[in-house]
Amino acid sequence: MWSEICKSDQYSGRWIALDNVRFDPVTYQPLEADVVDVDDDIADLCSRMRAADRTSCAIMHCHEDFAPETRRVPVQAPGPRPAVAVGR
Repeated sequence: MWSEICKSDQYSGRWIALDNVRFDPVTYQPLEADVVDVDDDIADLCSRMRAADRTSCAIMHCHEDFAPETRRVPVQAPGPRPAVAVGR
């Protein structure tokens, strides 16, 4: 969804206000959302969002060379615990 929006001539290179967003848990990019408003200037977009009392929207910049980041952190199994000497 987000990659399609970013490739669109209507949104590419602009700031987009999104509502009802469902994010991908791996890439943290929107999977589903309602496009509320769009502008080239983030300050103008945010001003309109405040004036419309839409303060819970996600504001994201859309660029056409979008490539989702996938960060995978290797998980290592815990090793044996070191022996602890207990004094008597």
